[in-house]
Amino acid sequence: MKSFFKNVLANIVAIMLIGGLFFMFLVMLVAVSAFSGNKKSAIKDNSVLTLDFKTNIIDSPAEDNKDIFDFSEKENNVMLYDIVEAIRKAKTDDKIKGISIETDGLRAGMTQLDAVRAALEDFKKTGKFVYAYGNNVSQPAYYLGSVAEQYFLNPAGGIELKGLSTEVLYMKSFTDKFGIGTEIIRHGKYKSAVEPFMRDDMSPENREQISTMLNDLWSHNSNKIAASRKMDVNQFKTVVDSLYGIIPDLSLQYKLADRLIQKTEYDDLIRAKLKIKEKDKLNKISFSKYISSYEEENFKKDDQIAVLYASGAIYNGEGFDAVYAENFVKEIKKISDNDKIKAVVLRINSPGGSANASDEILFELQQLKKKKPLVVSFGDYAASGGYYIAMAADKIYSEPNTLTGSIGVFGIIPYFKELANKNGLNSQVVTTNANSNMYSTFNGVTPGGVSILTKSVEQTYKRFVHFVTQNRKKSFGQIDEIGGGRVWSGTRAKQIGLVDELGSLNDAINFAAQKAKMTKYNVAAYPKKVSKFEQFFKDIEEEQISNRFIKNKIGEENFKIFEQITNPQMQSGVMMQMPYGIKF
Repeated sequence: MKSFFKNVLANIVAIMLIGGLFFMFLVMLVAVSAFSGNKKSAIKDNSVLTLDFKTNIIDSPAEDNKDIFDFSEKENNVMLYDIVEAIRKAKTDDKIKGISIETDGLRAGMTQLDAVRAALEDFKKTGKFVYAYGNNVSQPAYYLGSVAEQYFLNPAGGIELKGLSTEVLYMKSFTDKFGIGTEIIRHGKYKSAVEPFMRDDMSPENREQISTMLNDLWSHNSNKIAASRKMDVNQFKTVVDSLYGIIPDLSLQYKLADRLIQKTEYDDLIRAKLKIKEKDKLNKISFSKYISSYEEENFKKDDQIAVLYASGAIYNGEGFDAVYAENFVKEIKKISDNDKIKAVVLRINSPGGSANASDEILFELQQLKKKKPLVVSFGDYAASGGYYIAMAADKIYSEPNTLTGSIGVFGIIPYFKELANKNGLNSQVVTTNANSNMYSTFNGVTPGGVSILTKSVEQTYKRFVHFVTQNRKKSFGQIDEIGGGRVWSGTRAKQIGLVDELGSLNDAINFAAQKAKMTKYNVAAYPKKVSKFEQFFKDIEEEQISNRFIKNKIGEENFKIFEQITNPQMQSGVMMQMPYGIKF
């Protein structure tokens, strides 16, 4: 027996020792990973700043969620503000002779592409070159690359240039067939998030708003491409309608590309431009390395402008991968109490979400505004709850391609009575009060529940419009007329008074600096990026591991749908959410 206990104790000690060593090994991996990302790069003479397929343009630190154990350099996430600042700095950097755009499948939002494109247009005024090369080029990548003074295409490549479209899946007959009921309460005939459950075809109102919006966005983008390629707008429309970009020879014939050459020939062409020998190395530097070469200089100034990023849907509670009210309020208070921060830019890239969470965030932003200038910048989306939280702003900047407005409210409650009955399931209820069982998965919502939820939706809508009237200095009737859940492009939003100016994040930062009377300042991002150490402990939770496994299996877009069904934080009462997303 003594020997047995001795063996058990030895095994316990061994397990603890191995566990401790394994933990130390993980900590060392995290530390190595963190330090390896902070190496300062030296820039050589005759360098070419290069945007290649390894670079992802992201809007906020929350999107930089590279796996902790991924030590490869396959992809670099670079924030939009940093890319625009890098291009601005490269204008006067004698070591940077030009910029090369070499990306086929660029993943970035329309407003992000607009901001980078504008910075490249400004860069070209210095006389330095901007060239672009593509193989099988996506529409977003070509939109950006077309700004180049010359566009080169692989002889066996192609350009995906086809315009914009949206497709909405309707499921009323499907839910009827399988006995799935939905109790729908909404305010606004344009609030089409619930429409797929109400009917089997697109309503005239929804078709009107989608058509107007898509045409606004495409008109903005196609005019810019046509101007850059020195093409007539009508001629460009014919090229797009005919899908000429897919055939390399037709791309050349119809001025989408300047030459058909191989990649090595493209590199030799840049060598010739730089007047360096063929045997000499071509110094291409990525945006991430160029940014790391000078970013430490930016932190010598005491005064700060905080860019507070509201990226993703809005939920109650805590979390890191979207806008969670509890976390976000802490960030607002942190900024409010930091005396070094003299002004704040709220960068919104959100389709909305929980009405309750949006209201909580708006209140805290209103308190922040009493202490410091608060300027708002819209990204790809600033709709519904995303627009709601902007109502604390001193001034609102929107990009022309921003999707905004969606001033409306809805609630949707599924139930499965008919489906259950068809399959031999029958629920019986015992209650103490008229609406004790207000909502049941099997029996739906009681008449009293429907009545009170309708009042809740209407009250929330009136509260929404009230804050909009205060900020936009318009009457209830004026806002109600352009509200009703309708989504607008940034261009239209400016025309109807939902925003103050069309401009970029940098424009908003410059205005905030003027309002705070600052000439020298540092721009700091909030919330701060979650460190790899924190990310590791966050990811080892059982739920996070299972979520990551599911996301990898079904894809990010399908995972969003899965979360809407399974995550209780996404069913938090009355919703202020945009009905759809658009990808360029």
